[in-house]
Amino acid sequence: QVQLAESGGGLVQAGGSLRLSCVVSGGTFSRYAMGWFRQVPGKERAFVAAISWSGNTVYADSVKGRFTISRDNAKNTVYLQMNSLKPEDTAVYYCAASVRRYSGSYYPRDYDYWGQGTQVTVSS
Repeated sequence: QVQLAESGGGLVQAGGSLRLSCVVSGGTFSRYAMGWFRQVPGKERAFVAAISWSGNTVYADSVKGRFTISRDNAKNTVYLQMNSLKPEDTAVYYCAASVRRYSGSYYPRDYDYWGQGTQVTVSS
């Protein structure tokens, strides 16, 4: 069974940085497309970034130039480096794995496994 565990969330001031980690256990991590999503109360889960098997990346327009997704297949881990954080980045952040896709997807329905989420709060 595939399990995902996020860490690295917390409280940070606007302009600061955080790095989220997501460790994947079970299955073959190097063959999973990985994604990060975020959600605020009352809204749908929103795409943040995704990375393919080979490291190709895609980003939401709202985070381009500020966030970087990466993966370390030796550690079964995907990262989200978040710089220049803004109060509107406040959300619960989830990582997700797709066993069906080579490349990442913008759509939650394309992912098969999800982590429990980690809270990121950016104060103004």
